[in-house]
This record gives sequence, structure tokens and C-alpha cells, in this order.
Amino acid sequence: MSIHRNDSALALANGGRTANKELQAIIRQSLAIARDTDGAFDPTIRPLADLWGFIKKEGYRLPRPDELHAVLPRVDYRKISIRNNRLHFATPGMSIDPGGFGKGYAVDRAIAALQRHGITRALVKAGGDLRVIGLPPGQPHWAVFIEDPKKKGQRVAVHLKSGAVSTSGNYENFFEADGRRYGHLLDPRTGQPVQGLAACTLTAPTCLESDAYATAACILGFEKSVKQFGDRYGMRFVLLPNEGGMKVAITRQFPATQ
Repeated sequence: MSIHRNDSALALANGGRTANKELQAIIRQSLAIARDTDGAFDPTIRPLADLWGFIKKEGYRLPRPDELHAVLPRVDYRKISIRNNRLHFATPGMSIDPGGFGKGYAVDRAIAALQRHGITRALVKAGGDLRVIGLPPGQPHWAVFIEDPKKKGQRVAVHLKSGAVSTSGNYENFFEADGRRYGHLLDPRTGQPVQGLAACTLTAPTCLESDAYATAACILGFEKSVKQFGDRYGMRFVLLPNEGGMKVAITRQFPATQ
């Protein structure tokens, strides 16, 4: 799944080589989520992230309007098809970027491996993505801590009993220019970073889902996310009204916190 290794299955498939059945299934699921979120989550986001400097986390820059105009046609999940076990892109320079779902899928694979070996209680974590099975001995839930966007140590504990939870936020990978902060969460439809939001934590049955839908929720915002998939997934938003102060908004599906 790595795009930083030329010999990975995904890198080879992006370059026109055959995609194996497992990779095809993952890509189809990511494209289904893109359709379900009207492109707020888009696995072809890499050209935009590269342009802003967010992939390598160095060389951050404000793109010129003409640069954005040139790159945006290479970001569109609707331009991908899988035929004869190969990825076909309608526009040159496109590729699949696993940044919004790869770690979640890795967590799901790790859980599956543990279950094959008879493990019934476990927590697997990869960065801001994790999934649990069973319960800790003598405990009614897992205590999963959400990072404080202000990094002042005021983390929130989520009482997770099953499934997965992922957090997408603008407080890890960002830069400042002309007194304004620009985070790595980019709207694939406009090419612009999300404003007015610090983070979204989302719970789902699988970690691939929580990873991808948390990204989409950050792009869509609280109201649209609740309308589109709030009946299926629990969400906790940390909003920045007018970029001043913080406001927390939690949907009824989200687990208890303390």
C-alpha cells in the first residue's frame, strides 16, 4: 500500500502494472466511500497534497491559482476504472493515494491476524486509527484517548466497546503563512484546505471505514456529515468558530466520553 516504495503493490498498480485481487478490493471500497461522500473523501488527492507540500511535510507553499487549476483535473475518483486487473486513469498524472484509508486497512488486517490465532481481546493502534475486539479483563469498555488539538494535555477518553475509531485533524501537519494556518486536510473539489475545524473523531465497524469517513467528515463539516452518514457512524467534532476558541459537537451515535 506504500506510495513511498516503488516495489509496493499499489505503486506498481499506479504505474500501470497488474493489481492483485486484494488491492482491487481495497480500491473499490475506497471508491465506494468517495461516491457515498460526494467526493469529500477522494483517494486521488495526492497531486494536491504534493502541490501544497503536505506529502513530504517539507517545502510547504501557497499554490498560485493557475497551479491549482492545472492540478485539479488530476483529482477525481470518477476518472478511475479497473479493467483486466489494471487501474485505468482518464487523465495522465493521476494515482491512488492511501493516505486516507491505508492505515485503517492495516489495522483491520492486524485484527484479522490476531483473530486467526485465537486472540479474542485486543486493541490495535496506528497513529490516529485504532480498532478493538472483546473487552479488557474486568473492564466494561476500552479507554481510548483523543488528542487535544491544542496539545496542552487535555485529552478526552472515549469509552469504546467494539469497532474502530479514527481521528482526522489539522493540528499535526500544517504551516502558517501571512498570519494564517493551512492544514493538510484538503477539499478535493476546490483544492483548498479546510477552515474552521480542528478535528473529527469517528467510530465505525471497521478501521478502513473510520479512517476514510473521518477524513470526509472534516471536509463536509458537522451538519452535512450528520445528514449524509450520521445514522451509521458516531462523530465528535472540534470546531473553530471564526477561527477563535473551540466548540465541541457530538452526534448521538458517538460513544460516551469523560
